[in-house]
Amino acid sequence: MRKERHLYTHNDWIQHRSSLRHVRHLLSSLSSRVVLSLVPPVLFFTTVAAVIASYNTAILMNWVPSFFPLLRASSLPYQLTAPALALLLVFRTEASYSRFEEGRKAWGTVITGANELARLVGVSVREPVDRKMKSVLIRYIMAFPVALKCHVIYGSDIHQDLRDLLDEGDLEVVLSSKHHPRCIIEFISQSLQLVHLDEAKRNILVGVLIEEPFPMLALNKLCDQAHESISEVAALQDSILDRLKVKERHLSEHPTNGRPRS
Repeated sequence: MRKERHLYTHNDWIQHRSSLRHVRHLLSSLSSRVVLSLVPPVLFFTTVAAVIASYNTAILMNWVPSFFPLLRASSLPYQLTAPALALLLVFRTEASYSRFEEGRKAWGTVITGANELARLVGVSVREPVDRKMKSVLIRYIMAFPVALKCHVIYGSDIHQDLRDLLDEGDLEVVLSSKHHPRCIIEFISQSLQLVHLDEAKRNILVGVLIEEPFPMLALNKLCDQAHESISEVAALQDSILDRLKVKERHLSEHPTNGRPRS
C-alpha cells in the first residue's frame, strides 16, 4: 500500500528540530522503505559470511578432515573499491535530491498555472449566459492537476479522485482516453470555445498549463491546495464584483461635484 505523503509545514519543522527526533527516527526505522529493501540482500550476504566463517572455524579447530582447504581472500579489492563505492553513494544521493527539487518546481508550475487560469476565467467570463459554463470550466481546471497526479503515480485510482469534480459523462470520456491529463486539457480548450469571449482574452487563456512533472511529491496535498485556492479566488471575485457594483451605483447617485444626476 502506497504511503500517503504530506506537505512539510512550520509545525513539522519545529518538531524536527526537537532533540527527541532521534528517538522518533529510530523507532520508525523498521517501517522505512530503505531499511525494508535492504533486509533481503543483507540477510543473504550475512548467511554466506556465516557459512564461510563456520567452515574456516571448523578447519582451524580440526573438526573436518585435513584435505579440506582453508578459504582465503585478499583485502586489496575491498580497499580499492571502497572509495569508489563511497563516491557513488554520495553522487546517487545528490542526484536523488536534484530530481526531487526538479519535480517540485515542475509541479509548482502546474499548480501556479491552474490557479492563474482559474483566475483569468473568473475575470474574463462575465456574460450571464456563460455563468454555468464558467462553473464547469473551473471544475475542469481543478480536475487537471488531479488527473496529472494519477497519470504520473502508478496505482492511482483516478475514478475515486475525479468523481467529486466531474460528472459521470465527462468522467467516462476521461477514463476511456489513453492520456487522461490531455483529455482534461481538451475539455478545457473546447469549453473556452463555447464561452463568449473576445479574441484577445481567448488567446490569453490558451496554453497556460504544462504537463509531465516529477511524481515523487505530496501531490494529493498540493492538489487540495490548488482546489482551495481556486475556490477562494472564485468566491473572492464574486464578492469584489458585487462590492464594485455597489460602489459604481453609489458614485452614479452621488457625483463628485455635489450635484445629483437627473
